[in-house]
Formats: sequence, C-alpha cells, structure tokens
Amino acid sequence: MLSNFIYTLDLLGTLVFAISGVYAAVEKKFDVVGALVLAFVTALGGGTLRDILIGETPVSWMKDMNYIYIILMALPISYFGNKMIHKLRKSLFLFDTIGIALFTVLGVQKTLALGLAPQIAVLMGVVSAVFGGVIRDVLSNKEPLIFRKEIYATACFIGALLYLVGHYFFNNQAVSMMCSMIVVIIIRYLAVSRQWTLQFNPKF
Repeated sequence: MLSNFIYTLDLLGTLVFAISGVYAAVEKKFDVVGALVLAFVTALGGGTLRDILIGETPVSWMKDMNYIYIILMALPISYFGNKMIHKLRKSLFLFDTIGIALFTVLGVQKTLALGLAPQIAVLMGVVSAVFGGVIRDVLSNKEPLIFRKEIYATACFIGALLYLVGHYFFNNQAVSMMCSMIVVIIIRYLAVSRQWTLQFNPKF
C-alpha cells in the first residue's frame, strides 16, 4: 500500500518537474526538441545522477517506461492546459515542493539500501531532489536556484537528516518518511512565503 502511494507520488512529481522544464523552454523560446530535453533533464536528472554516483545501473527510469510516458505527456498538457496551469501555479508550487520532499527521502532510502554511509545517503537525497533543476537552469542559461539566496537545497538537507534519524532510531519507515517530507514542505513553503534566506554576505 505504502509502496504504491510512493510510486504514484513519484510519477506525479516527475510530471510536475517535466512541466516546469517545458515552461523554462517556452521562456527561452526553445523548439519542441529543446522543450523535451529540458522536461527530461528536469524530471530525471537528479535521480539519474544519484544512480550513477552510487553505481546503481541501469538507472531507475530505464527499467520503467512509465517515467518516459509521463514526461512525454508534459508537452501536450503544457500546450493545451496552458491557461489552467497558470491559474494553478500555487498548486504546481505545492506539487513541486512535494516532489523535492519525496525525491529527497527516496534518494536517502536507496543509498542506505546499498549499504553506503549515512553521510553519503544525505548527500544523495539532496542530489536526487535538486540537481534536475540545476541542469535545467544551466541548459536554459539561468542562475541555478540552488545558488540563489532562496532556501531550497537546505530544506532537502534538513529533511534528509530527519529521515536518517527516524531510520536509525524508530522502527517505522512510513512515519519517518512522512515526517521528513512534511518538514521539507513546511520549510520550503515558509521560505517562499516569508522570504527566508541564508544569504552569505561577509564584510571584508
């Protein structure tokens, strides 16, 4: 039951990230191929990099074609549902936030399952969540969100640490997962709504 719920959220997060990739391509006036490329790297870039780094190949999306189908769906959804998506921007932000929360936890889970160090698992959780967006921004010639003062990767890092604590000290994977995801979502929401930052501004 839990695994099916996680899988559904994973696919939903993949779709939302793919749509954000398409919109980045539209802003830069890319063609259809460019839009597909940005949709692909945004949705799967983080997970692909994680799997390569931990030696888990073929990478996960190559073993499940549903991820490809979901990304291909992002183009017609973005085109025909353009007006509706604009109206649902706040909802898309929520799904995007749920997506990074979920991908953080899944990254930590997968790395721990391979017997790697917990410190590596935390890093791979953050990589899973944010590096698709980094690749998208680099390809579209924008400053990656992870390098801006807005709190983004930090929320994922805290969520990954919290999941790690739950993994080692509590014998309930579902509770640990949900608590970690909720913390990421709350931090990300408050950071945007209240404009929290961790700006590094030393004075020399």
